[in-house]
Amino acid sequence: MELTSFLSNISAVAIMCFAFGFIFVIIEMFHPGFGIPGVLGAILLIAGVVFTANSVIEVLVLLGIIIAILGVMLNFVLKSVTKGRLSKTLILHETQNKEDGYIGAEDLEYFVGQEGVTLTVLRPSGIAEVNGIKMDVVSEGAFITENTKVKIIKVEGRRIVVRVITESKSTH
Repeated sequence: MELTSFLSNISAVAIMCFAFGFIFVIIEMFHPGFGIPGVLGAILLIAGVVFTANSVIEVLVLLGIIIAILGVMLNFVLKSVTKGRLSKTLILHETQNKEDGYIGAEDLEYFVGQEGVTLTVLRPSGIAEVNGIKMDVVSEGAFITENTKVKIIKVEGRRIVVRVITESKSTH
């Protein structure tokens, strides 16, 4: 197989398929997802191979060239994402900390000190309602009856520890 005869057999349609195929794949690399540009690019690259190749060896050579070009393009895209203009648009430059009022979905520390009522018997775990929120809690002691006022004394990850509120008797 001579390179000059191989290149002379490439039609304008095949060249257009390769060009637009690579363009669509590049678009897909910059906007990832299994979207229309990637699928359309892959179809056009395969069509370019079909229009160009006359033998299995030519198909393999073209696929090797396409994979090499896509690898170089992917390397360029990844460098652009990490060090180029794209990295500046993908990074959150603001900090979200507790002092500014931000809390994580799993951060339950703000419940410490709040009071609620047990909805089930705590032996030692059960359900309590605090500020209208039903939550799994664990008693500090061994047993707390249903409909007992409790106070959240500590939070350890997802574990919420409660203590019975002892009401002081006031004299009237």
